Amino acid sequence: MNRFIGDRAFYKRVLTIAIPIIIQNGITNFVSLLDNIMVGQTGTEQMSGVAIINQLYFVFYLAVFGAVSGAGIFTAQYVGQKNDEGVRYTVRFKLLQAVLISAAAAVIFTVFREELIMLFLHEQGENIDPAMTLFFGSRYLSVMIVGLLPFAVTQCYAGTLRETGQTMVPMIAGLVAVSVNLILNYILIFGHFGAPAMGVVGAAVATVISRFAELFIVVGWTHLNKDRNRFADGLYRGFRIPGTLFWKILLRGTPLFLNELLWSAGMAALTQCYSVRGLGVVAAFNISGTILNLFKVSVISMGNVVAIMIGQILGSGDMSGIVETDNRLIAFSMFLSTILALIQIVLSPVFPEFYNTSEDIKKLASEFIRISALYLPVEAFLNCAYFTIRSGGRTVITFLFDSVFLWLVSWPAAFFLTRYTSMDIGVLYALVLSLDLIKVVIGFMMLKKRIWIRDLVGEARASA
Repeated sequence: MNRFIGDRAFYKRVLTIAIPIIIQNGITNFVSLLDNIMVGQTGTEQMSGVAIINQLYFVFYLAVFGAVSGAGIFTAQYVGQKNDEGVRYTVRFKLLQAVLISAAAAVIFTVFREELIMLFLHEQGENIDPAMTLFFGSRYLSVMIVGLLPFAVTQCYAGTLRETGQTMVPMIAGLVAVSVNLILNYILIFGHFGAPAMGVVGAAVATVISRFAELFIVVGWTHLNKDRNRFADGLYRGFRIPGTLFWKILLRGTPLFLNELLWSAGMAALTQCYSVRGLGVVAAFNISGTILNLFKVSVISMGNVVAIMIGQILGSGDMSGIVETDNRLIAFSMFLSTILALIQIVLSPVFPEFYNTSEDIKKLASEFIRISALYLPVEAFLNCAYFTIRSGGRTVITFLFDSVFLWLVSWPAAFFLTRYTSMDIGVLYALVLSLDLIKVVIGFMMLKKRIWIRDLVGEARASA
C-alpha cells in the first residue's frame, strides 16, 4: 500500500505545485461557467452559437498547449539541470510556434467561418433556429479572433514559469483575467452602467480584453524579475536556437503537437456526430460540458504536477523512487476525481436550471452530467498515464495512445451509432466513453514496462 500513499512531505510538495494551478484553473472555469450562464440567459440560439465556436476554439487552445508542452518536456529537464541557457532556447522555440499557430488559426477561422459552424447545425424538429445560431456564432467568432495571439504568447510564458516551479504568478494573472472577463461580461452582455447590451459580441469583447490583461501581467512580471527568471535575460537577443536542440525538440514535440491538434479536432468531430441528433443535443452538451470542465480541474492540474515532478526527476539524473512517485501521483489524482464525481452527480439536476432553455434540454443536460461524472476517475488515470509517458519523451506512443485511438475507435463508433441507429443519445454517449477502458488497460501495461524513464536533455547534450 505504501507504493500508492506518500508521506506528509510528498503531499506538501504535490500541493505546493498543484494548489496554485487548481485555483487558477478552478476560478477560470468557474467564471467560464458564469459566462456560459449569462450567455444562456439570452436564449438557446445564442448559447448554441457560442458553444459551437468554443468547440472550434478548443482545437486552437490544445494545438497551442501541444506546441508549448512539446518544448516544455525539455524545459522541465533543463530546470532539473539548472541550465538557464537551455531553458532560454526552449522558450524561444515555444514563441516561434505560438506565432505560427495563431496566424494559421486566424486565417482558417476567417476564411471558413460559416462552413465550420454549419457542420454542427442539424434540425430534429426542435424549436431552435439554425440560421440564428449561425448568425450569433459568426458574430462571436469575428471578435474572438483578436485574442488568438495574446493567448498563445501567455501560454508560452506561463508554461515556462510553472516548469521552473513558479506557479503563483500565472495563477494571479489568471485570477485578474477572469475577474476582468466576469465584470465586463456583466456590463457588455446585458448593457449595465450605461453600456449598450451587446449580447454574444459583448461576451467576446470581454474575453479578448481579459486575454490581453493576462498577457501584460505574465510577460511584464517575468521580464521585471530577471533575477528570479534568468531565462528572460537575453531571451530576445538574437533569438538563437542551436540546430541540434531545435531538431531534437521538433522530433519529440511534433507528435505531441499533432496529438493535441488531432485529439481536440477529434473531440470536435465527436460533438459534430452528436449534433446530428439535433441542436438541442448541442445545447445540452454545452451545459453539461461547462460544469464538467469545472470538476475536471483536479484531473488537469494533476497532469501538470506529473509533468513537472517527473520531468524534473528525469532531468536530475537521479531515478531512485521515480516509479513510486508516479504511482502515488496517479493514486492521489484518482482519489480526488472520485470525490468530485460524487459531488457532480448530486448537482446534476440542479445546474441546468440556471439556463433559459427548454425542459427537455435541461433534462438531457442532467443526464450527460451524470454520465461524465462516472467517467471522471477513468479520465484521471488516463491523464496521469499520458503525462508520465510524455515526460520521458515517448511522444509517438502518446500520439498513438491518445488521438489515433480517438480517430480509429471512438469517432467511428460515434459516427455509426448517431447516423445508423435509433439508440438513445444518453446510452450512446456512455457507450462511446466506455471505449476508453481499452486505453486504461494499454496505459497500465505501458506504465508497468517503465518505457518512460529517460533523460532527454542528457541525450541531447551527449549528441551535441
